Amino acid sequence: MKDLIGQAIQDYYFNNSPEDIQTESSVSEMDILPVAHLFRNYAEMNRLEKKALDTTYGKVLDVGAAAGPHSLYLQNEKKLAVTALDISPLSIEICRLRGIKKAICSSLLDFNEEKFDTILLLMNGTGIFETFDKIGIYLEKLKTLLNKKGQILIDSTDIIYMYDDLNGISLPLDSYYGEVDYFVYYKGKEEDPMTWLYLDFENLKRISAKHGFKIENLAQDGFAYLARLSLEADN
Repeated sequence: MKDLIGQAIQDYYFNNSPEDIQTESSVSEMDILPVAHLFRNYAEMNRLEKKALDTTYGKVLDVGAAAGPHSLYLQNEKKLAVTALDISPLSIEICRLRGIKKAICSSLLDFNEEKFDTILLLMNGTGIFETFDKIGIYLEKLKTLLNKKGQILIDSTDIIYMYDDLNGISLPLDSYYGEVDYFVYYKGKEEDPMTWLYLDFENLKRISAKHGFKIENLAQDGFAYLARLSLEADN
């Protein structure tokens, strides 16, 4: 991993000639991600993010924290104990410089430190699952990090609308349609390609139930949704 998003975050924080991040996927054309978006405040967040932060309680794990906008709001405004987690060492360094008291560089699967009341996976949180057949692996891992009365708040988008035979984008025959190859570019460099999962709510609901979770759709915005998972035995 070249950590290009982390580099962009550092450039923005230190005012070191930051540029927009460019992204594209196997089902979408090149798009722009302004680095400033990764430093947004609560007022600048979308409706699903605000709902998630408003619903958050207790000890919090913020998975995929990036520059830490969610962690900072929860720590400073809601006075919650937050752990920011990200695989990007440069991003975690900036989280610490921005005042997040606990920021850890690790993958979710390698993280074993403690249990939490709320686990956040936002900005298409199902993306971290990578592929459809790994969903169960990640759900079981999340279960080990969750307190008995805890909750997982995760968002995603059903991208079925992106497939259109007329535009030459047909549904894949040998894989789940929400599995996409994702590419990131910054300052002329290309990040190592990654597999990213967009997951429809019904499949998340079905698979979560197999792993002992109760699931609720907390908010919907077009094809995007915010889900709350909790352990069946504690409801």
